[in-house]
Amino acid sequence: MLRRLLIILFYWERRINIKLRVSNFTQQYEGMPIIEDVSFYLQEDEFVTLIGPSGCGKSTIFNMIAGIVPIDEGKVSIDGEDCTGKIGQVSYMYQKDLLLPWKRVIDNTALPLIIKGDSIKEARKKIIPYLALFGLEGFEYKYPAQLSGGMRQRAALLRTYMFSKDIVLLDEPFGGLDAITRSKMQYWLLEVADQVRASVLFITHDIEEAIYLSDRIYVLTERPARVREEVAISLPRPRAREIVTSAQFNRIKKHILFSLS
Repeated sequence: MLRRLLIILFYWERRINIKLRVSNFTQQYEGMPIIEDVSFYLQEDEFVTLIGPSGCGKSTIFNMIAGIVPIDEGKVSIDGEDCTGKIGQVSYMYQKDLLLPWKRVIDNTALPLIIKGDSIKEARKKIIPYLALFGLEGFEYKYPAQLSGGMRQRAALLRTYMFSKDIVLLDEPFGGLDAITRSKMQYWLLEVADQVRASVLFITHDIEEAIYLSDRIYVLTERPARVREEVAISLPRPRAREIVTSAQFNRIKKHILFSLS
């Protein structure tokens, strides 16, 4: 019976093209449980968001996926392969852009390619075709201090994408932006993710942001974090900005508010 279930699961995962699967994450810090039996998955070309109370362990989950912190219990699978504890398997962007202030945009964004062994000339050549897509054309020789907050995040996102194009982890990348810039960046991110066909796992505290961006949302409990609910977002794509005022959008928002309370 168990063998049959495993076979069914194997072929089901292949059918829906699961890129990333997190299985039974459990973690403690100094004897205190912070994550308890958390499982979820990310499909190819899908945008999935983790949302939950501040301090519930969302960033720790990302660190576990990326291999930055050891996992007490659980497993990370990428394309069906066990990648638990391995670094360099996913791209990871924090809320702060972490651009190197002494490097121009083109060299900041090319850094992952240089780390992988490309020469500066080769890396720059590979970056150039992406500059227009990421809204950085004409800014490639500027320093980070010469850029607005939104432009810095665009550069940081391009650098993140160049590290690993398959799976991108974004930990509140727009949290430090003003409301108008944040709205514009959300709309832009959806367009870019669609064009580069990236599988995105996203963290936010903003319910509207989560709904607007996502195909599915995992609602987490307070610490220790557990998955309280998976919410499928059935809003049409491409998504216009005005969809946030629709009745369907507000029904989903109300549901998630109650789930978090």
